[in-house]
Amino acid sequence: MRIVRLYQINKVLLQHGLDELIPGRWQPWYARVMRKCIFWIRNKHKHEPAGVRITLALQSLGPVFVKFGQMLSTRRDLLPPDIANELAMLQDKVKPFSSDTAQQIIKTSLKLNALSELFAEFDETPLASASIAQVHAAKLRNSHEDVVVKVLRPDIRNTIFADMKLLFTLAQVLQKWLPDGRRLRPVEVVREYEKTVIDELDLLSEASNGLQLKRNFEDSDALYVPHIYSDLCRTNVLVMERIYGIPISNIDALLAQKTNLKRLAETGVEVFFTQVFRDSFFHADMHPGNIFVSTENPQEPKYIAIDFGIVGTLNEEDKRYLAENFIAFFNRDYRKVATLHVDSGWVPGDTNIDAFEVAIRTVCEPIFQKPLAEISFGQVLLQLFNVARRFNMVVQPQLVLLQKTLLYIEGLGRQLYPQLDLWQTAKPFLEKWMKEQIGFGAMMSKVKANLPYWSEKFPEIPDLLHDGLIQLKRLPLQQQNIQAHIVAEHRKTNTVIGFSASAASFTILAGVLPMYAGSWIFSAVAGGVAVACWFKVWRASRLQVV
Repeated sequence: MRIVRLYQINKVLLQHGLDELIPGRWQPWYARVMRKCIFWIRNKHKHEPAGVRITLALQSLGPVFVKFGQMLSTRRDLLPPDIANELAMLQDKVKPFSSDTAQQIIKTSLKLNALSELFAEFDETPLASASIAQVHAAKLRNSHEDVVVKVLRPDIRNTIFADMKLLFTLAQVLQKWLPDGRRLRPVEVVREYEKTVIDELDLLSEASNGLQLKRNFEDSDALYVPHIYSDLCRTNVLVMERIYGIPISNIDALLAQKTNLKRLAETGVEVFFTQVFRDSFFHADMHPGNIFVSTENPQEPKYIAIDFGIVGTLNEEDKRYLAENFIAFFNRDYRKVATLHVDSGWVPGDTNIDAFEVAIRTVCEPIFQKPLAEISFGQVLLQLFNVARRFNMVVQPQLVLLQKTLLYIEGLGRQLYPQLDLWQTAKPFLEKWMKEQIGFGAMMSKVKANLPYWSEKFPEIPDLLHDGLIQLKRLPLQQQNIQAHIVAEHRKTNTVIGFSASAASFTILAGVLPMYAGSWIFSAVAGGVAVACWFKVWRASRLQVV
């Protein structure tokens, strides 16, 4: 089955002529020979530009590949503008499935005889259609509130599970045969990605994520999360407040309403770091199709987020190391960066710190105090990869979502305000967070958090202290008794060994004497002594067991 799917993938790539986009000098001879052998698969899109070919191919391959294209669409520094513009179509313009099918899914899931029982209006034309689900506009019958109904694509689970199995197979091959396979840990990365994709297939999980994010930003002026009607949500249907805003990718509309793009870009960075370091819970699918801008106050713009199927979390240890790494980068303390990587286990403990520090400085120093427009992040990523390979840096699967989200944030920042100084925007926030974590206030917060526990245990402390002192007073006598017991056991063991040796010797002697002595008396005496010794061994063994 996997072989069939692999053939299908190759067929789609060849039918869209993606092999022709790879320069000939990068293609090994056996790849060119294999392409000529598969002569019956021809390029059906010869006259289409490269961006259209790639977009159509990813759509044909399914949701796993569409999401990859969504991420690429935000990296305009790595792609030509025409390809980036076409890939941006994948964010919410995937071919929709039948409206009749969507309505039937809604009726079945919500146990309705007709949609009119719940909705006063229902638009059969989807507002948006993405790789996993599509969205329809509606109006609630009782409250007349505008809502959107998100419906999971039919049979999407089987498609995704089949592609995930194929990805696992490819990851295993890469891990085994690539020189950097074990360090890059592709199997672990795919396994981590599988978790996020499976979560995205459960709209109840998405509703829960949205409610949590809304609670975290309840009184925020930076991010608004729409209301989710949790009583109308099922595993394949989600009902949410309809929002009216400008898509973050529509720069012309933002400029038309005189939006402060500099402030908008800075707010986006602050929102991201707040989610990661304050809440340890961040929206991990922040491509432009999921982010809107409110029209209420263009000079102090507010973000509106939708689609909470993929979220990320960090434990306290990873969060602290990341914050310390960021601050060390901002302060250009590359020695600290190198030491933190060793302490966290991200590079081997025997790494040469001096050489690692020099390598990090070589990559990072040129990018500081420059706006995004002047930074070649593609080159920086390539150099960082070389550093990672040189020092056997291990890929951290739990950070893959964070890394992907950082790519989205950087891509959005480049589109909104290319002059944004990413470092100076984030540094004050992280320094403040670190002070809150390690200062006197942090200590008092931890004491306050543990106060209910200690107030419950405090009445027991005098009794525990009294019992502890008594045990401490008895300790020398207990140690003396234990030592005496050990000595006695040692003596018994020596006795058993001695009598066992004597019993064995006299037993052998009793058997050998009759062959050399004329009288049986000596053999009988030796046998009697052997029996007495064996009896002594038996008694001593029983005493040891008892």
